[in-house]
Amino acid sequence: MFPKLIRMKYMPLFLFQIVLMMLFFVFTTYGGDTNHDQRGYEDTHVMIFIGFGFLMTFLKKYCYSALGFNWFLAALVVQWALLNQSFYSMKNNTIEITKKHLLEADIMSATVLITFGALLGYASGLQLLFIAIIETVVGCFNFWLVEHIFKAADVGGSIAIHAFGAYFGLGASLALNFKKKTVPSEGAPTVNLNGASYVSDVTAMIGSIFLWIYWPSFNSALTNSNMAYQRAVINTYLSLAAATVTTFAWSAAFCKEKGKFDMVHIQNSTLAGGVAVGSVCNMFIGPGGAIAIGIGSGIISVLGYTYVTPALEKIGIRDTCGVNNLHGMPAVFSGILSAGVAASATLQVYGTDLHGIFEAIAVDGSGRTAGEQGLYQFLALVSTIVVSSVGGVITGFIVRAPFFGQLKQNEEYDDEPNWELPGAH
Repeated sequence: MFPKLIRMKYMPLFLFQIVLMMLFFVFTTYGGDTNHDQRGYEDTHVMIFIGFGFLMTFLKKYCYSALGFNWFLAALVVQWALLNQSFYSMKNNTIEITKKHLLEADIMSATVLITFGALLGYASGLQLLFIAIIETVVGCFNFWLVEHIFKAADVGGSIAIHAFGAYFGLGASLALNFKKKTVPSEGAPTVNLNGASYVSDVTAMIGSIFLWIYWPSFNSALTNSNMAYQRAVINTYLSLAAATVTTFAWSAAFCKEKGKFDMVHIQNSTLAGGVAVGSVCNMFIGPGGAIAIGIGSGIISVLGYTYVTPALEKIGIRDTCGVNNLHGMPAVFSGILSAGVAASATLQVYGTDLHGIFEAIAVDGSGRTAGEQGLYQFLALVSTIVVSSVGGVITGFIVRAPFFGQLKQNEEYDDEPNWELPGAH
C-alpha cells in the first residue's frame, strides 16, 4: 500500500456506497404491506451482528477486527444483496422491497461472514471487502440456481448458504496462501497470534450462545405454512440440543488433554446441529430423526477440528475458525440427507404440504417424482460446491494484487494494522 494513499484506502468502498445509493434511487420502491409480518427477520439480524461477530472474537489480539469487519461487511453486503437477489425477479425494472427481502439479504450476508471465518486474521480489510462484493454476486447467482433451476428444498440454507460460504472461503484461502512468501516487517519479531486467551474465548462464547438460541428462528423463517414452521423449529432445537451433548462428550474424548473439554469444539461444534438439519428441518424427519442428525453433526464437527483442519493446513488451506467443520461438512451432510428424505416423500405423509416444501412435486401427481426430486437435491449440493470453490479460488487470486494490501506475516491476527488501539500513543 502506498504510504501517501493509506488514509484513503477505504474510500473506494465509500464510492461503492454512493453507487449503491444511486441504484436504490433508480430501481427500488416500498413493497406496501406485502410480507410485513415476515417471521424471523429480527432474530436473524441478531445472529448476524452479535452471533457471528462475537463468535469470531476468540483470537487474543483480533477482537476489534472480528467485530468491526463483521459489522462493516454485513452492512455493505445487506445493501448489495438486496439488489443482486432481486434483479432475478424484478418487475417493470422495479424492486419492491419488503421485510422478506431484508431477511433474505441478511441471510446472504451470513454467507459472506462464513467465508470471513475461514480468512479471519490473515486477509487484509480491503481483501475481505472486495471478496464480499464478488461473493455476493456469485452467491446470489448460486441461490437462484438452487431455488429456480434445481428447485431444491433448502429452507434453512444448508446448501445455498452454509456450504457455499464455507467452500468459497476455503477456495479463497487456497489461493491466498498459494506459494505465499512470508515477509515480516524489518526489525519486528514474528509472533504467532493465531490463538485464544481466556478472556477472548469467553467473549466468543457470547456469539455461540446467541447463535444457538436463535438458530431455530433462522431455519424456520422462510417456511410457507404454520405446520412446516412448527416442524422446523422443533427439529432445529432438538438437533442443536443433541449436537451439544454429543460435542461435550466427544470433545472430552478427543481433546489433547484427555478427559477435558476443548473450547474450540464447545464454541463451534455445538452449533453444527443447526446447520446439519437446515435443508430438512421443515420435512417429516421425526423428532427422533432430528436428534439423530444432531448426534451425527456433533461427531462430524469434532472429528473435523481434530483431523481435517490440520490436514487442510498441510496443503495450504488455512481455516481460522474451522468453517469447514461447523458449516461445510455439516452442510454436505444436510444436503445428502435432503436427497434421501425428498426421494421418500409421499402425499400420504405430507398432504397439502408436499408441494409447499417440494415446489416441483405437484399434489396431483404431475411434475417431478420424489426420486427425481432427490436427485435434484443432490445436484444442487454438487453444483454449489463447484461454483463456490471455483469462485473462491478465482477471487482469492485476484485479491493477491499488491494494492489490496496483503498482510505481512507479523501483521496477521493482530488488530494493530487496522485500529488505533488504547495506550498505543
